[in-house]
Formats: sequence, C-alpha cells, structure tokens
Amino acid sequence: MYRFLVLFASLVLVITTASNDKIDASPVLKIGSEGQAITELQFRLHTVGYYNLPIDKNFGKATYNAVQRFQKYNGLHSDGIVGPRTWAKLKKLSVNKKELSMLARVIYAEARGEDYKGQVAVGAVVMNRLQSPKFPNTLKGVIMEPNAFSAVKDGQYWLIPNQTAFKAAKAAVKGVDPTGNAFFYFNPDVSKSVWFKTRTATKKIGNHLFTK
Repeated sequence: MYRFLVLFASLVLVITTASNDKIDASPVLKIGSEGQAITELQFRLHTVGYYNLPIDKNFGKATYNAVQRFQKYNGLHSDGIVGPRTWAKLKKLSVNKKELSMLARVIYAEARGEDYKGQVAVGAVVMNRLQSPKFPNTLKGVIMEPNAFSAVKDGQYWLIPNQTAFKAAKAAVKGVDPTGNAFFYFNPDVSKSVWFKTRTATKKIGNHLFTK
C-alpha cells in the first residue's frame, strides 16, 4: 500500500510538473529580446489596440511602451517585462494570428447570414467564454469544446471565412460586444431546445437571441 501511494504521488507530481511547464512555456521578454515570440507578442498587442507599428522580431522601445500600457490598464505591475502573469492576461484578452483565423471561421460558419453586428456578436460570445473561468482557457478549447458550436459539429467551421468575418473577429477581440456579455445564443425560430429557454436573455440581434 505504501509503495502504491508513493508511486501515485510521483505520478501526480510528474503530471503537475508537465502541466506547469506547458502553462509557463512562453518565454520572459523584455527590451533587447529577439525572436519569434516577439512577433506573437506584438500581434497580440495589436489585436487589442496597444501596438500599431509593423510586426517584427525585436523588443524595442515601442513594444516596451505597448506592454506597459497593457499592464497598467489591466491591473498588472507595469514594468514592461512580459512574464507569466502578463502572458496569461494577454492570452485571455487577445489572439495570435492562428487564433484570429479560428475566430473568423466560427463567425463565418455560425453567422454568415447575419449582418455585421450579428457577426461581431457571435465573436463576442467566443471572447466572453475565453475570459470566463466557466469555459476552457484557450480559444481553441472554447471553439472545439464538444457541442459548443453547431457549425463545428456539422463541419461548416472548415469553410473559408470572408473579409467581413475577419473584420468582425478583430472587433470582437478589441472588446466590441453588442450582446451584453452573453455566453450563449440561439435562433428561437429554429431551435427546439428547452435548455435555452431557462437562460437569461440579454439581447436579440438579427436571428439570434443572446443569453447568459
């Protein structure tokens, strides 16, 4: 029994360590840092409106100032150094290039028949889930969560999004949210789900009713 407990504890330690390594995989960045991680950092800062210069691989003064502004606005120590806490907050509020494409895909698949506001609203729901502890903590996890989006389940997610979907995705990432902080939406003329009727409605936008 003792050996079993020791082996079990060791296994838990290995799993925990591996998980922590995965969480802390993003490098600490500061002025003078170079490399591909700077490109992701600048892209993420750009998607939330803090960095508007060309994307490169150099952490210079402009990137430092953008990081400081992001940190200050989001209640972090504004030292201009991108450590684990800044990365964690940035990954909750922004997207990288691949994630922006994923967001545009789900918007196009779920709401291409809606007007622009309706498309932004669907993107806002995805971002609201990303920022909530009740849902997966990555954008991919939110989108690919089983039964979360019908377009993923039926394959429409893999359609190529148009420029309007990308524009809506960028607006949603920047914080445009016409839904009233909704986590769900459905078409009341089509859906027969009783579950949706138990939710608190926030807004009706186009064909979709948005709920908490």
